Amino acid sequence: MLPNKFSLRTENREGRTIVYVGGELDLEVASQMRAAMEPLMELSDRRLTLNLRDLKYIDSTGIGILISVLKARHSRNAPFDVEHVPGHIRKLFDMTGITPFLAAAE
Repeated sequence: MLPNKFSLRTENREGRTIVYVGGELDLEVASQMRAAMEPLMELSDRRLTLNLRDLKYIDSTGIGILISVLKARHSRNAPFDVEHVPGHIRKLFDMTGITPFLAAAE
């Protein structure tokens, strides 16, 4: 893996957990992303927000992870959204049909 190809940082602020995802979210880093998201999916008392401002690329594996997080949060009636989605990533979300399920917090 190339240095700085993928980055992940978590911040707790004002009743919500923000996960900053950057670089390329693909099969190569999927296990790292899943491991980071797993404990956060359980926190039903906090809003979980993914900040995708620095996301350069996402493949079907990455989209699958987002759908897993979405389903887990929905089953717990826990708030989940995304913010600062780059245009090229939003187009991919639109093409795959997941945009309506990702409540954007722009």
